[in-house]
Amino acid sequence: MDTGVESLREIPIKEITTDTDTRDILAHCKFQGEVNKFDEIVIVDTDAHHMEIESWAAICEYIEDEVQRTMALDHLQNRTGSPPYGLNGDLALRYQDIGGRVPHQAKLGEVVEDTSVHRDVTLIRRAIESFHLDYMVVFPTPMLNLGMHPQFDMEAMLGRAYDKWFCENILPMDPKMKTMLFIPFNDPHAALKTVEALGDHPDVVGFMVTSVRHKPVHHNDYMKVYRAMEETGKPLGFHAGYNWADPSMAQINRFGTMHALSFVWCNVVHMSNWVMNGMPERFPGLDVIWIESGLAWVTWLMQRLDHTYLMRSSEAPMLKKLPSEYMAEMFYTCQPMETDHREALEVTLKMINAKEQLLYASDWPHWDFDAPSVIWDLPMLDDQAKKNILGENALKLFGLDRPAGK
Repeated sequence: MDTGVESLREIPIKEITTDTDTRDILAHCKFQGEVNKFDEIVIVDTDAHHMEIESWAAICEYIEDEVQRTMALDHLQNRTGSPPYGLNGDLALRYQDIGGRVPHQAKLGEVVEDTSVHRDVTLIRRAIESFHLDYMVVFPTPMLNLGMHPQFDMEAMLGRAYDKWFCENILPMDPKMKTMLFIPFNDPHAALKTVEALGDHPDVVGFMVTSVRHKPVHHNDYMKVYRAMEETGKPLGFHAGYNWADPSMAQINRFGTMHALSFVWCNVVHMSNWVMNGMPERFPGLDVIWIESGLAWVTWLMQRLDHTYLMRSSEAPMLKKLPSEYMAEMFYTCQPMETDHREALEVTLKMINAKEQLLYASDWPHWDFDAPSVIWDLPMLDDQAKKNILGENALKLFGLDRPAGK
């Protein structure tokens, strides 16, 4: 039986380790930016991450419930090998580094000597400099699994603690750092409270729902949440993730296959429900972003939903135009952009109105991150389209200040 596990091989030289400096890993990326004069244009990274578990003790101090806070801090002090308190891990992570061949994100153990700011601020600044960014929208990482937590109240409790900690301790340290609030979607009441409490924070540019969950996005319980978001003028993003434990993924035996499908499937389901239940008509002022699912799925779903709608329009009575027309008005982050079939990509970019609706995203520091050159090097885009995607679209969508001289 083929287990897919190779025998151990000695690798004499490790060019990149978990201790390698971000600036060394991204040295070629920085060089590309210098050659292409990226400092002369606006570049906004709409999806990057930090490892919040490095600060889990500090985050747990923000847990409002005294009993849960005490349990969390005790767990941090006395735990033996389990995940940080409250987090539901996924076995897939043990395969993500490909047996140590893509190791950097596993620990982010690089040396940081500057103690004047939080360590995460320094790491984020190194990436901002290397990518030639004007702004970086930063998300958590392990917390993206909380949508499937078996304890109903855990997502709201930890989400609230994280949001407050991040807004108070990280965002004020650098004007180039922004975030989209972690929304505890399993609890509509807590989700509404989060929007009302922190939605007007100047460095919060939107609201983020982790897509891996079994909650229908069109349920009436969420209508007050969407209305509150709409009133802020800030967009809602559905951030994709994986779930190897999902029954539809359980028969898959390779991480890569699961990753290719799972990151898309959650947003396929949510997009279908969002469109066919008329959410764009109910909340016309709420922009929606689909994050970290790539792009290839969008045109496939456009065709499937249009085909069905034209035969069964009575099942979607709120729609005033084709599903694909609503989808072409939404926003998409490019990463991980499928660039290997250029003709298919060109059709995709046309169908989603990429010049106005596509947003650059790196997904740094994850293993499949994209540098700005992934957009800049596309031959089917004119210069203005490239500039729009790299930064101008995000500048407008998020209401960000234009950087001086650009």
